[in-house]
Amino acid sequence: MPDLTLIQQKFSELNCCIIVPTYNNDHALEEVIRGVLQYTGDVIIVNDGSTDQTSSILNRFPAIQKISIPVNTGKGWALRQGFRHAIERGYRYAITIDSDGQHFPEDLPLFLEMVENHPDSMVLGARDMTMEEVPGTSSFGHKFSIFWFKVETGITVLDVQTGFRLYPLNKIKQIRWFVSKKYEFEVEILVRLAWMGVDILSVPVKVYYAPKEIRVSHFRKFRDFTRVSITNSILVFMALLWVRPLSFFKGLRKKSVREFFMEYIVNSNDSNAKLAKSIALGLFIGVTPIWGWQIVTTLGLAHLFKLNKFVAVTASNISLPPMLPFIIFLSYMIGGLAMGVNMSNMNYSPGLSLHWIKENLVQYLIGSLMLGILLVLVFGPISYFLLHSFRKKPHV
Repeated sequence: MPDLTLIQQKFSELNCCIIVPTYNNDHALEEVIRGVLQYTGDVIIVNDGSTDQTSSILNRFPAIQKISIPVNTGKGWALRQGFRHAIERGYRYAITIDSDGQHFPEDLPLFLEMVENHPDSMVLGARDMTMEEVPGTSSFGHKFSIFWFKVETGITVLDVQTGFRLYPLNKIKQIRWFVSKKYEFEVEILVRLAWMGVDILSVPVKVYYAPKEIRVSHFRKFRDFTRVSITNSILVFMALLWVRPLSFFKGLRKKSVREFFMEYIVNSNDSNAKLAKSIALGLFIGVTPIWGWQIVTTLGLAHLFKLNKFVAVTASNISLPPMLPFIIFLSYMIGGLAMGVNMSNMNYSPGLSLHWIKENLVQYLIGSLMLGILLVLVFGPISYFLLHSFRKKPHV
């Protein structure tokens, strides 16, 4: 039996509250409230427009903090109101727990223990989704969400959909939210915190699924799943085009050229052949005319062919200014030679424009692909020879 006094003291020391969003869960709400009150009196109930006996139940607990939303808006909006209330009152952490009786308050100390050892982290209560009682749709959604979260952040977690979570409020108040107000908000907030560099940790928690005939769920399978899918699509788009590349380059800027060379080339565990192929891939994609997509394409192909992503992306930056005008000019020249165009009167000009490229698009496209192949054939072997000659330790 845990020492409740010590746990209550720990809640106070960590300045942690509990937020319970609720909508028409009068069958379990009172039991949930009594359960969490054993551990702390800092409880915030957000009544999201309930039309059952929720209000009368809340009246039995005059000491708890209550937020009332007149019309049901969605779990995401209820959580946002709870977070704002908690931040205004100076709490550092907030643990959210669902009001349907699915979670067990006795697991609350696990979150405190984790955040004590890892301050300002996000802690997820990972449910055992292999139990027989778990609905098939929940199991599918569980796997679906884990997959997309990894695509969006590069992080693998045990449970993305859990509502039993500990949030670092000082990080949350820095975020400007999208318009998500329903279940998709829990996807957005988790991804956005991961993008901020917040550690995403997990603790195993128990879960209870009521029998199908008495189970109450406000998740509308088609509509809410569609909203979650749209949110994931937006987040994936942002991750691939902005967040992941930006994070990569921030990491590079923190390293000097020598540090980068030593870490990713000299001391890399990759073979000379693999590093040479990574350089060749980056150079080829770097001169192809897919501006805005070069980094994403390089990362994708490097992952597909199991090459060194950092080296490949670095090599792909050959097309950044001031090299870009020269690459365009060389592509055009090579394309002209391949097509039999008379290039005797062609002179390089730094004023090459997109309008000029459009007028000579086919010639430029052919030339850029041939230039990419030429760079692969020349610098691939050269890179391998240099790596073989100057790396101090043997690599297979």
